[in-house]
Amino acid sequence: MTENPPTFKEWQELYKFAICLKQNKPWEWMTEVDIFGVQNPKTDEIGFVSVMGMADEHYAVAVYMGSEGLYGFWDLQDAGPHDHAERLLEIPQLQASFEDRDSLDQKDYDIIKKLGLKFRGRHAWPMFRTYRPGLLPWFMEAEEARFMICVLEQTLDVALRYSEDETLLETLSDEKYLVRVPHKEDSTLAWGDSIIHVPPPEPPDIQIFLNAEEIKALKLLPQSTHTIEIDFFMLPATIGEKGTRGFWAYTLLMVDSKTGLIVGNESLIADPSLEAMWGSIPDKVVHQLSRAGTVPKEIRVRSELLLQLLNPLAVELRLKLKQTRTLQMLSSVREILLRHLRYD
Repeated sequence: MTENPPTFKEWQELYKFAICLKQNKPWEWMTEVDIFGVQNPKTDEIGFVSVMGMADEHYAVAVYMGSEGLYGFWDLQDAGPHDHAERLLEIPQLQASFEDRDSLDQKDYDIIKKLGLKFRGRHAWPMFRTYRPGLLPWFMEAEEARFMICVLEQTLDVALRYSEDETLLETLSDEKYLVRVPHKEDSTLAWGDSIIHVPPPEPPDIQIFLNAEEIKALKLLPQSTHTIEIDFFMLPATIGEKGTRGFWAYTLLMVDSKTGLIVGNESLIADPSLEAMWGSIPDKVVHQLSRAGTVPKEIRVRSELLLQLLNPLAVELRLKLKQTRTLQMLSSVREILLRHLRYD
């Protein structure tokens, strides 16, 4: 299920620190936006730690990887209800969470039994997962587990000090963070505090492809008076064989803004990457418009990403491209589609 699973000793360490964290309950005085960093002793990459549980819903320590993960987390705080779960799953991260028994996989039970551990009650069962953009949450590999051990140990250190001094995580700049940095002392690993500047990551490199022949054919069609609403979102469905790390399914949905009729609907996956999937969207829109035999007067989108992706197409077809806060007709179709998938 994982190419390089943790060793028995690494599982012991993971569960030991998770149990200690649960006993200390740092979420009683820390919120998920009390962010600090932990530097990976092996790779020097910084994971940014968020302690969740103050809302009494999801108890976990999340580690958002690098500046991409950190600023993905801050973008998540601004996301609307439709986007929150989707964006969370697209942020590269590790999580140690505390779940109900029925949320665990058989592999989790097997590890717990092998370690001779017992848990009882709600939010009592430790679970460790890695999140990679566009992929299902999956079991940690050895390197991830080793870093998570460091994170849990340093989270206990920072949380206990923060309970005594709330200025610990205050910095003079929004781009500066307290980071726990490792260093060697004789043959052991020691840790110290450092304030590190973490600027936002560079925008992702998205290669957009447009089929020149289909664009040429679309230009020959008369422009209609219709407005089309377009959105792109993750579905509560997966693609892949059982027992393997599958992909989340996404859909590109196109709806007539007056009638609510579906103009186009196409499924995509983040293979080989989210950026590659995003870059394919304009050509998918062209293909759907070609099948429908229509060039709309206006296209409306909700997200900034779609606005940027479809701008070259709007220029080519000389149509209006507008960003709006809501897509009324598309939202109704979306809810029907999601309801069908949830209860199918």
